[in-house]
Amino acid sequence: MLMRTDPFRELDRLAQQLMGPGTWSKPSAMPMDAYREGDQYVVVFDLPGVTADAIDIDVERNMLTVRAERRPLATADDVKVELSERPLGVFSRQLVLADTLDTERIQADYDAGVLTLRIPIAERAKPRKIAIGSGSGRKEISS
Repeated sequence: MLMRTDPFRELDRLAQQLMGPGTWSKPSAMPMDAYREGDQYVVVFDLPGVTADAIDIDVERNMLTVRAERRPLATADDVKVELSERPLGVFSRQLVLADTLDTERIQADYDAGVLTLRIPIAERAKPRKIAIGSGSGRKEISS
């Protein structure tokens, strides 16, 4: 139901680690998991240290885009940073969603640095019974 849009994502991730933080024009990748749970797909993104107001989720036709920005912590004038290893900047991920998913009813929750999207399977894509007409009566079969 979900398709990866970039087969070279791992190479991009390595290059971004070497080249520094992402920007809005050239964002870094974010790790994710995707799985089916009953009648919905669940997509989970790791975004530790990102505030909810720094996350942007868009759907255009069947393209889902998630962008997030991890901003530097506000520090006082007398604070001297000794070590800074946590990546800052912009992170982004795009997914092509199958036509069988209901993009009108996507739910998003953000808790403890984890963004969870729940995408229902469209009613038209669910199995249903089809009635068969015949001269002696009707019989239902499962599809």
